[in-house]
This record gives sequence, structure tokens and C-alpha cells, in this order.
Amino acid sequence: MERATLIGDVVGSRRSVDRRALHRELSAALRAVAGGADDPPSITVGDEFQGSYPRVGDALAAAWTLRLALAPDIDVRFGIGWGTVNVLDAHTGVQDGPGWWAARAAIEWTAEAQRQPGLALVRITYRNDADTGPPVEAVNAALMCRDHMFGSLDERSIRILRGLMAGRTKKQLAADEQISPSAVSQRAGRDGLDLMAVVSQSLSQIT
Repeated sequence: MERATLIGDVVGSRRSVDRRALHRELSAALRAVAGGADDPPSITVGDEFQGSYPRVGDALAAAWTLRLALAPDIDVRFGIGWGTVNVLDAHTGVQDGPGWWAARAAIEWTAEAQRQPGLALVRITYRNDADTGPPVEAVNAALMCRDHMFGSLDERSIRILRGLMAGRTKKQLAADEQISPSAVSQRAGRDGLDLMAVVSQSLSQIT
């Protein structure tokens, strides 16, 4: 069976001063993206987590939701894969196969990219198996651009983007931030918040 696989981990988790609190926050965020998953994302070892979804768009949406929910305090990176997934042990749920190999290759590339100055803000990468599934180049072009924009935001813009993605109006967000609606609109335009919301919606529709 072909599935969209997701592997994620926390960037720099060993530097966390309270790893128990980090684990609690990550676990809560993972529960929020369990809906619609074939295998709800769960922590496997340390701060790595894995899950699978029926569509690539679903896995991309889950990764984005997790990143947005945890930022800026917890930085996460992801590998999204597409391919055949084999269940090796139905009792324990152990899986293998090209779908998982693709996700592993993707997150390894993400980690390597972060070491390059021009790609330091990349956090989500997609790979597929044997050219099945959505085209790698097109999906990753959108992901890299969004990652760069998101990685450049300050805390207020992250909160506003989180609100926009949740369907809140700019007037409501202005009240939350105790600033004027025009200030929210100006920030959304300057930082590309509306654009990121539109791109995220489009990515979630990928089949």
C-alpha cells in the first residue's frame, strides 16, 4: 500500500533545559494532527516521531501544523515520503518499505541543508519512491520558499500567521495583539503572511 510517510525530529533538542516539558509540548502537538492519519504520528525514540497519511498533502499539512504550533520555542524538521509501506509485524505495528526510506532520505537532506548558509532555514523536505506520487522538484520549491519566509518571522508575526491559519480575522488578531487592524494588515503584507497561508492551503490539497 502506498502512503505518505512523515518523520520529524526536534532541532537542537539536547540543548533544551527542560526535556520533560519539551516532550509534553511535542506530544500534545502530535495529538492535534492525529485526525485522518493512517498511523497517527507518535514519538519513537528520543525526540524523533513518525506517522503516515493517505495523501502527501495530508502529511505536508500535518508537518506545517506541527511547526506552526511549536514555533518559536521548539524548532522541528521533517522528511515527507511517498511510496509503498510494508507492515512487517501486525502485532507491534513495525513497518518498512520504500515509503519510509523516502521519508528518511528527505529528513537527512533537511538536516544537511541546514548546514548550508543559503538553505539554513529549510525545515520540510519531500521525496518519493521510483517517481510515483507528486513531483519532487515542484513540491520542494514551494516548501523551501515557505520555510525561508517562515524562518524570517518574529514572534508576533508567527502568532498572527497561526491565527490566520486558524481562520481568525485580522480584526480579531489585532485585538489579541493590542494593535490596530491596519498594523496587522501591513505586517501580513510585509512578511508574506497571507501568501504563506495560501501556499499552505494549496500544499495541503496535493494528492
